[in-house]
Amino acid sequence: MEGCSRRSFLRGSGMTAAFCTVSSLAGMAKSSKSPFKIAVINDEISQDFDHACYVVSHDFGLSWIELRSMWDKNTMDLSDAQIGEAQKLLAKYNLQVTDIASPVFKTNWPGAPISPYSSSDDMHGVVDASFKQQDEILERAITRAKQFKTDKVRCFDFWRLDDISPYRAAIDEKLRSAAEVAGGQGILLVLENEHECNTATGREAARTLNAVQSPNFALNWDPTNALMCGELDAYPAGWDVLPKNRIHHCHVKNAVKNAEDKVELSPVDKGIIDWAAQFRALKNAGFHDAVSLETHWEGGGSPEQSSRICWAGMRQALKNSKTS
Repeated sequence: MEGCSRRSFLRGSGMTAAFCTVSSLAGMAKSSKSPFKIAVINDEISQDFDHACYVVSHDFGLSWIELRSMWDKNTMDLSDAQIGEAQKLLAKYNLQVTDIASPVFKTNWPGAPISPYSSSDDMHGVVDASFKQQDEILERAITRAKQFKTDKVRCFDFWRLDDISPYRAAIDEKLRSAAEVAGGQGILLVLENEHECNTATGREAARTLNAVQSPNFALNWDPTNALMCGELDAYPAGWDVLPKNRIHHCHVKNAVKNAEDKVELSPVDKGIIDWAAQFRALKNAGFHDAVSLETHWEGGGSPEQSSRICWAGMRQALKNSKTS
């Protein structure tokens, strides 16, 4: 599919958006009877984990957080002292962890051509993510899940190849074996459809889930990643082909087409994905796992301000969908 490269994907920094105060929604979120675990990826707000936790708990009024990096380190590379400090902060703010947003399998497949999409810039600080390190990173991610009291670890499907067919069966087997390793320790491996990896769209995710028939392997559904790889009908058409019982995490962000007909990130309530409709569809499918804000849009002037704007839009979409 066309349009997959993050290098050609515009951040929307020229977009304008009025800052939206969300503290008035905090009490509503805390008392929410949503069927979902409503969360935010911590480093979308700040690398200062104390401050990120404060914003998520106090200002956004949430009880759940997704962990990716903090203090300028990937969660995989935290020291024992930093892990202990993070645990104390989670307890301080009464936050629970949805999953470990690890970089497992965000690397090149050995023996295949180097992917044009491979980049160390999208690794959120992980020190060594070569293929030979992947089994160790998986074990570290499983350890982090246990340390942070969650039963889910996020993974990917290797940097995207122009022709995946010679390697597809072997990659599927690697995903299957990794899921069994995780499952043997009580952890569910959730594959994110990522626009620069080999499973990018809803249709591709359906294929991968069908090929990897393991009870320990599930999907982190991200419809915006799918449309970034050219599946502009990610919701509802891409969603429609997915096996709903195997979706166990969902990332929330949005994008629009700009004047040059290119896709660029946008606030949650101003994009191609109708999040109120997607939330309703998740609820109707019996989904009870996390819907986690992954801001990415940079038009608010800072990560925190951008996330505040996007959280306001996400909160409104949840309200409109009657799922909160």
